[in-house]
Amino acid sequence: MLAGEAVGRAAAPAGASRGRFEAIDLRDGGSRFGGYGVEQAVANVNGPIASALVGQDAKDQAAIDLRLLELDGTSNFAKLGGNACVAISLAVLHAAAASERIPLWRYLAQGTTTRLPLPEIQIFGGGAHAGRRIDIQDLMVMVPGADSVREALEITGDVYRAAGELMAKAGTLAGTADEGGWWPSFSSNEEALEMLMRAIEHSGHRPGHDVFISLDIASSEFFRDGRYHLALDGSQLDKDAMADLVEGWARRFPIISIEDPAAQDDAPTMARLTKTLSNQLQIIGDDFLVTDAARVEQAAATGACTAVLIKVNQAGTVSRARRALQAAKAKGWATIVSARSGETEDTSIVDMSVGWDAGQLKVGSFARSERMSKWNELLRIEEAMGAGAKFAGWGAFPSTMRKRQSLTK
Repeated sequence: MLAGEAVGRAAAPAGASRGRFEAIDLRDGGSRFGGYGVEQAVANVNGPIASALVGQDAKDQAAIDLRLLELDGTSNFAKLGGNACVAISLAVLHAAAASERIPLWRYLAQGTTTRLPLPEIQIFGGGAHAGRRIDIQDLMVMVPGADSVREALEITGDVYRAAGELMAKAGTLAGTADEGGWWPSFSSNEEALEMLMRAIEHSGHRPGHDVFISLDIASSEFFRDGRYHLALDGSQLDKDAMADLVEGWARRFPIISIEDPAAQDDAPTMARLTKTLSNQLQIIGDDFLVTDAARVEQAAATGACTAVLIKVNQAGTVSRARRALQAAKAKGWATIVSARSGETEDTSIVDMSVGWDAGQLKVGSFARSERMSKWNELLRIEEAMGAGAKFAGWGAFPSTMRKRQSLTK
């Protein structure tokens, strides 16, 4: 609560698939809650963090976040907990917006014109999000040719339902994964891609024209001893073979976005894929960049990636996340504000995607309350913008893809 009685509340999400360099959640260990309790993180909020922030100006977000970093004394919030610090950073942001009596997205925009982001929505879950039943972590769709968020969500809903119908008919419908996508039941990674193509067609839409495929490969999850271990396919690929596989998928399927096609320690493969594919799709760094401005700069210098995933809890504070986004924009990259697999019904990231004019928003699937709360919030913002609302659509992608955009429109 601020001096003027404005209140800010926020909740910290958690991730099942985590980059080695991201902010660390503080957990209690022991037997309570299976070791995942957060009593110590809460004690840090009510104790040292509260003492350090009392009397600070909530509207000076950078100073607040710097104070948190100094108080912790580590680069990844290992002492106080990334979960404690990001929750406080977000809560301060909400309180500052409340004190101005304006929506958070307007507060973040600071009077600038912003766009509504292009949704990136999971249809099939995999990897760490689905018991590693398939190696690809997320099989998603994007609708860049839509005229509005509402239309993009409606078309995605068609594809989601069609995928469920096809799996039910095949006798392979076994529930949902962590982020709400259908639980994978495939004999190979490529079969999952083929089923997604069928689902788009079954929904009455055209793959590669109305609806495009987006992948989060999360390669770090199966990269060991210099090789990529694809359990579902029963194969072990060296770096060149992994790049060949990804390039082959890009030729055969209407893929418009690939996240972490190479592991967080495999910069040469990431650079190769960026060079060969960046004219037709965006190459996103997640574990590879961990929402870190310095890593964005380093990747850009080596020719790796054309887009960054922005996860505020990965960075540990709002300011750090924004610096990573700004660094990517300065390089002409695309930016995608993203949820985590262990989400809450907090909708802060929706406001960030709009207020920071990120261009893209990745929330998970088109199901479950922690996901739908965010899509519904985005619809409310679109409604609030009224006739002046501008949907990012094709403009959300990096400039390297302009030729593909002009051919597909």
